[in-house]
Amino acid sequence: MDKMLIGSIINGEERKEESRNSMEVVSPYNEETVAELKLATKKDLDDAVNSSFDIYHSTMKVMPANERADILRKAADLLEERVEDFATIICKEAGKPIKYSRGEVKRSIQVLRFSSELAKNIFGEVIPMDAAVGGENRMGLVKRIPLGVVGAITPFNFPLNLSLHKIAPALAAGNTIVFKPAEKTPVSAYMFVKLLEEAGLPKGVINLLIGTGEEIGAPLVKQDKVHKISFTGSLNVGKKIRETAGFKKVTLELGSNSPNILFEDADLGYAVKELVKGAFAFSGQVCISAQRIYVQRNIYDKFLEDYINQTNALKIGDPLNEETDIGPMINEESAERAKLWIDDAVEKGAKVEAGGDRKGTILSPTIMTNVDENMKIIAQEVFAPIVSVIPFDTEDEVIHYSNNSIYGLQAGVFTKDIDRALRVADKLEMGGVWINEISTYRQDNHPYGGVKQSGIGKEGVKYAIEDMTEMKFIGIKLNNQD
Repeated sequence: MDKMLIGSIINGEERKEESRNSMEVVSPYNEETVAELKLATKKDLDDAVNSSFDIYHSTMKVMPANERADILRKAADLLEERVEDFATIICKEAGKPIKYSRGEVKRSIQVLRFSSELAKNIFGEVIPMDAAVGGENRMGLVKRIPLGVVGAITPFNFPLNLSLHKIAPALAAGNTIVFKPAEKTPVSAYMFVKLLEEAGLPKGVINLLIGTGEEIGAPLVKQDKVHKISFTGSLNVGKKIRETAGFKKVTLELGSNSPNILFEDADLGYAVKELVKGAFAFSGQVCISAQRIYVQRNIYDKFLEDYINQTNALKIGDPLNEETDIGPMINEESAERAKLWIDDAVEKGAKVEAGGDRKGTILSPTIMTNVDENMKIIAQEVFAPIVSVIPFDTEDEVIHYSNNSIYGLQAGVFTKDIDRALRVADKLEMGGVWINEISTYRQDNHPYGGVKQSGIGKEGVKYAIEDMTEMKFIGIKLNNQD
């Protein structure tokens, strides 16, 4: 593949002069150079923010909802025509197996279509002012208006879909966007910004900044003309954003160590199959990846045996191969860190039941037992193909285990007892609970976001739009004369 040369796109113009500092995007599987990046400067950041601010007031603020909807629908149609192009580049830049990359692109099309539909359904309300003493002959209107400039800072693991969970609702609501994708996976982001222009989005409505989090992301958060920051990434960075964002709105999608609970009446065959996918898809680099599996003791041995067998059957290799289940982690540093966590747990008494081997960026899918809650593989977000299987006896016990975490993003509960399912779901300290589904499952139209240190705010197109608008009240004193 010919190496691409790409730079930031500001007000429709690409900035990739030879004199700029460079960085390469390298395939984590074979170290092939996918693209050369010409990095953004402080001036580029200022220009991008000023452009977004000016275009918001001159263009986007007055663009009718039907036009915003048309652009988003056209973008979805164009993306649908180019599924393979986008899937291939995600596969190469992120190392995500092609079948999962293809699924990500198809979900992204859906996000655009949801956003197109909802752009025309942003409703206000009429308030009965005479409900208050003295409110006679008055009318109260509430309308939703866009915020202005949204700063979108996105991660490497779903470089297209998680970007669209910020970009598409922002456009639907009538905002402009300064978009800073992960420097490890900016090529799909670049391609999508170009696609939006082709779909008819005016220049400057979205400005793309290609650079590092330290050089571009952190200063973006402090910009006065940016009215909201939507960030998906690590807990440490999320904390810094909240500290420096001032009065801006923030949505923070941060870490997790999702529990999945199997009661004795669970459909074991279904749960095993789904939890293999839930723990190891994209090498576990999914924030709602199944990291902890709690299994009621009388089905524990059977579950573990079947789980090990199906995990060992996964195909590891080239992510471009249609048969590949497990490809590389995003870089060797991440794989090394995960292997150290495995070794640390083993030294403290844990047992590796499957996997545990590392070769370069590839860490084989790893099942661990005899774990302790103080081990990193349980207490922290592992973000790797590592899962711990833990027996439990009682409902109260497993609820305590599940909630004993700084995180609370999403969980899975497997049981045929609907009373127990709903009872446990209510007691789990999570932003979302799936019943008879893995924690890793996400649709693009439900509220998605965590409690505790898993984040602030909600995504899911409808809910993101609500948080990317502001309520404005308009009161009218009516003339009561005949």
